[in-house]
Amino acid sequence: MSGDLGLFGPDSVTWKLHREPILLLGGLRSLYLQALHPRAVAAVSQNSSYRADPWGRLTRTSAYVGTVVWGTTEEVHKIASRVRRLHSRMTAVDPRTGERFALDEPELLRWVHVAEVESFLTTATRAGVRLTPEEIDGYYTEQLLAAELMGLDPATVPATADEVSAYYDEMQPRLSLTRDSVETAMFLTVPPVPENWGGRAFRLGLTLGPTRWAYFGIAATAMAMLPPWARRMYGGLGWPTTDRTADLSARGLRLLLSSVLSTIPRSLRVAPMREAALARAAAASSPS
Repeated sequence: MSGDLGLFGPDSVTWKLHREPILLLGGLRSLYLQALHPRAVAAVSQNSSYRADPWGRLTRTSAYVGTVVWGTTEEVHKIASRVRRLHSRMTAVDPRTGERFALDEPELLRWVHVAEVESFLTTATRAGVRLTPEEIDGYYTEQLLAAELMGLDPATVPATADEVSAYYDEMQPRLSLTRDSVETAMFLTVPPVPENWGGRAFRLGLTLGPTRWAYFGIAATAMAMLPPWARRMYGGLGWPTTDRTADLSARGLRLLLSSVLSTIPRSLRVAPMREAALARAAAASSPS
């Protein structure tokens, strides 16, 4: 749709932030954080195919986020409507109480939303993306549109850095490490190599070779970038030195990604959805 810039546009903090490949690390961090909510992680464990098809689920989640950020208004509302319908039909059982609950409970949707956007923002800034305090608050405020797409009342969603900090303080007593949390964290840290990927020697190479160790380093950085209180829940340390080491790792990873991607043709390193959005923006800004 020519000229349709979707929810955000070229002047938004969202477009500025989501052009950064380091947000992949932020997405991983958000999954570790989300898993500390007993109901949220139970909902995923009982309804998701991530163990059988982890890369497929990752692809679908990335496609959703990419569409919300870069898609046309029609594309955004179409995919959000599909996800809301899916969630509205799903339930799970709270392993602590035996209570059955709906996946579209506002508390769960709000937790997943805040953990995701805060992880994207925190990871990017700690990796060296420069944003002013006004831009940081602006990103949270812009993302109220994404929260509303999931059925949340924007008035109930933190919209500034201070509000997010207060929200985390409020939520901590409700969070805990459950069996689902541990299994999810282990899965994220050491994901299996799909059986249908190449031959036995190829899969063994991915399991034991440098690719596996490189991913393990990325996962360890994502875990280290969690807030100190979240690291302590996982049995880790909340020391400031851990934060400084994680920041150095994230900055190094961002520089490495930038260097590697600069050698790849634009058609392979820029997602088609983003390329289409940039083309619409360019067309909209051109004199008629």
